[in-house]
Amino acid sequence: MRPVTRNTLVGILVVVVLLLALGALPSYLKSGDPYYVTATPTDGSYSVENGTAVNGSVLTDLRYPYTAAALDNATADSAGRSGPYWRGPVGLKGSFTHSPFDERDALVQQYDNATAADGVVVSHNGTFYRVGITQSV
Repeated sequence: MRPVTRNTLVGILVVVVLLLALGALPSYLKSGDPYYVTATPTDGSYSVENGTAVNGSVLTDLRYPYTAAALDNATADSAGRSGPYWRGPVGLKGSFTHSPFDERDALVQQYDNATAADGVVVSHNGTFYRVGITQSV
């Protein structure tokens, strides 16, 4: 094998390994206190029909894993919380992973009438929840 060919193959292999590492590494980065998506039961005059609440049945676990987990853990009497999400150091993790902040921004953008002061109003199993992001201290 010629040295040029060998060096090219080694270079391609190094690039592939680095890209794979960038895909797996961010899930192991943790810094600061974790963030959680919380679903708190709320009273008020909300409605799915007039757009002041998001229909929770259209939120899939694949696209909204943190929000779906919070809604699944909530009841009409108590708040639910998702699993933790840690931000990575220097903002590196946010560029490569899905976060609760991505979910909130997507919901606010798609359902702008359903936004509340500190989150989004979601209807799930006949109960209205204020879904927001909190940080454990």
